Amino acid sequence: MPNLSEFFANYGNLLMQGTIDTLAMVFISSGFAYALGLIVGVVLYVTSPTGHHPMPLFNAVLGWVVNMTRSIPFIILLVALMPFTRALVHTTMGVVGVMPPLVVSATPFVARMIEQSLSEVPHDSIEAAEACGASIPRIVWSALLPEALPSIVRGVSITLISVLGYTAIAGAVGAGGLGDIAIRYGYYRYEDEVMVVTVILLIVLVQIIQSTCDIIASHIDHRKRMHMSHE
Repeated sequence: MPNLSEFFANYGNLLMQGTIDTLAMVFISSGFAYALGLIVGVVLYVTSPTGHHPMPLFNAVLGWVVNMTRSIPFIILLVALMPFTRALVHTTMGVVGVMPPLVVSATPFVARMIEQSLSEVPHDSIEAAEACGASIPRIVWSALLPEALPSIVRGVSITLISVLGYTAIAGAVGAGGLGDIAIRYGYYRYEDEVMVVTVILLIVLVQIIQSTCDIIASHIDHRKRMHMSHE
């Protein structure tokens, strides 16, 4: 116990700041990624051959761009985007410096999950809107997205956990957060106890994110509630 007290006296503030920085990177960048990915995902769904406004050539090109961006390893994307990042936020270091690469990396991932969630919506769920002659944007926002919301929320957990992993990778180039602490203290200084605590903190964050998203998704899934009520 004295050793534990001494450990937190020495590293408590560092780990707390690292956790805050990690959460900031994860949630802010994921927020921007969802704002962009939602638009791209809806466009991919609507312009698909079975969508409400098929545009095969446009859909193929957009899909190719999305797939190409998804295929680039994050550490390579991080380095490749340094000139763009520096021009946009005037730095490539710290929490702010890693945000643009995180957004670029997560956006196509989000777009594909949104597209998949929309494609899973049963057609009878949107027949009423179509019968009323609703426009495509109206069908998407009033019928498709509400029906797909439980699936989208479950996808949020996957995105947040993936971005959390990216932030740990970004620690290798001085991005800050728990990944940076693990590398600086666990790898360069051989302070194993710091490495172990950072890993534990990352595991706890993953569990909290996954459990929270699962609870929210179950709460808003009206189809599951209707099935339970019939039983």
